[in-house]
Amino acid sequence: MTTTAHETVRATAEAEIRRNELAAFLRHRREHITPERVGLPRGRRRRTPGLRREEVAHLSAVGVTWYTWLEQARDIQVSVQVLDALARTLLLDPTERAHLFRLAGAVDPTPASDRPALTPALRTVLEQLEPTPASVQNSRYDILGHNRTYGLLLCDMDAVPPEDRNCLVLSYTDPEWQSSIVHLADTQRIMAARFRATMAGHLGDPAWETLLERLRAESADFRAAWDRHEVVAHRSKRKEFLNRYVGRVVVDHTDLWLGPEAGPRMVTYTPADEESRARLERLHALALDRERTRDREKPRTEVLSRG
Repeated sequence: MTTTAHETVRATAEAEIRRNELAAFLRHRREHITPERVGLPRGRRRRTPGLRREEVAHLSAVGVTWYTWLEQARDIQVSVQVLDALARTLLLDPTERAHLFRLAGAVDPTPASDRPALTPALRTVLEQLEPTPASVQNSRYDILGHNRTYGLLLCDMDAVPPEDRNCLVLSYTDPEWQSSIVHLADTQRIMAARFRATMAGHLGDPAWETLLERLRAESADFRAAWDRHEVVAHRSKRKEFLNRYVGRVVVDHTDLWLGPEAGPRMVTYTPADEESRARLERLHALALDRERTRDREKPRTEVLSRG
């Protein structure tokens, strides 16, 4: 059998597995939703505590036969509009909704935000890594959280508006962030190539499209890098920063993935030599001093504002 034939057989098998998983998922959710939860009367002749197939079909505005085929894992095309209706009818939470679209091999047109608040456990890990700079980012380079040392490494992160806390945006538009990166042009080019490679799995996603439009509108350098159509995989590498407070820092960049897929990750910058380690310790101490100063001034500011 040729390589192409092998690939065709494998793709067919994977599609069949996905259809069966989708069918099982829909049946399970349907059977565990009571009629009362979706505003239907229970009636006296109901033999199952969950919804009937025809009820799901009616509430989702799809044909009963078509929905039955879906639960039977038939090889049929499912539109994103139907998937959206099923997600609402079956009361899926954001995680379940994302699972539904993945099983159907479709891109969710209105995905749940992938900028979740950090859990207390992740915040604790970030703090315990200090003085090593560390942050949690999603696959779009949004900075979801960071420790004190990271917050002063490339710029004053506290001064950056939440909507601008994105490594791509900062690398292409923020002068302070740019001045801190020793090999800026190479870094920008690699980030654009990684963004393009990852975006292939999010085509049509409004959040990704919005970020791309913003970068193209605000940076000629990004437009030039994007138009090269380069792609690279995720990889660890050595980086050099020129910090405004402690000088040159050399680190090893490592991505620690927080789940089975290439989504949110913890980014760590481990010092590559003793001089860099000492300078990061000084930067951490400076960050702690700034935090203590803010904490001391906070009550006074609150009193003045009340006055």
